[in-house]
Amino acid sequence: MLKDTKNAKLGIIAGGGALPGLVADAALRDNKQVHIVGIYGEADELIANYNHDWIKWGEFGHLFRILKKQACREIVIIGSVKRPDISQVKLDLGAIKNLPFILSLTFGGDDSILSGIVKFIEKNGFRVRGAHEIAPELLAGEGLLGNVQPSSQDRADIAAGVKVVRTLGELDIGQAAVISRGYVLAVEAAEGTDEMLRRCVDLRQWGAKKRKERTGVLVKCPKPAQEARVDMPTVGSKTVEMAARAGLSGIALASGGVLLADRERMVQLADAENMFLVGVTGLNAVQSTGQASKFE
Repeated sequence: MLKDTKNAKLGIIAGGGALPGLVADAALRDNKQVHIVGIYGEADELIANYNHDWIKWGEFGHLFRILKKQACREIVIIGSVKRPDISQVKLDLGAIKNLPFILSLTFGGDDSILSGIVKFIEKNGFRVRGAHEIAPELLAGEGLLGNVQPSSQDRADIAAGVKVVRTLGELDIGQAAVISRGYVLAVEAAEGTDEMLRRCVDLRQWGAKKRKERTGVLVKCPKPAQEARVDMPTVGSKTVEMAARAGLSGIALASGGVLLADRERMVQLADAENMFLVGVTGLNAVQSTGQASKFE
């Protein structure tokens, strides 16, 4: 464990998207020093605006050397990543020394893999923090995020979606589902929320009497055993765009349980498309009736 905390920095292991920079900005506003370690082929080039280094997949030894040299005690892992092509992963000495443990991470579902990654990093002397701990303002709040209200049918679909997503989560399958008039149109698996919504485009206006009529909701919330420090559910403006293309009425998110990658743009898009965007309490823990908690 690193003992010198005088010049300790927050280390950010960065995947793709805007979130690594947003977390860095929040830390800097809180007078914390940051050092970003970007993954080649994943992280955005904009991390060059911060103190940073780059690593390739498999360079665990190099990663830990960077973090220790930079006096990073606390680590945030944030940003989108694609499963690497194993043939392109080049393990360095630090990885080879831990090869049995690394190979063990290939077994099990996402939750067990991510929990193993956290243990691996903390075993090497660092404390893993969640992005929401550093930048709580990125979390979806409670209530309407835009100006469009969900209808009574939308509320019923949200309640049904909660039960579906909770069941998915208990099986470590996914974090989201699309419900229209009580029918399950799609559930999220390994492809992610945006790709699930892409499938829904072919079902656009499912059951609608008029082509311009919107119907159905996207419900997104954490799994019951979610490793929130490294796998907090995230949505962004692309999610809103895909939901609009699929003809959905709106999006319901777990209040305090989902990160918003670009809140202002999301709200603008949702309002422009006449879609609701709402944070709902109770999505993290469904009540015994199976109903989502009320929202105004």
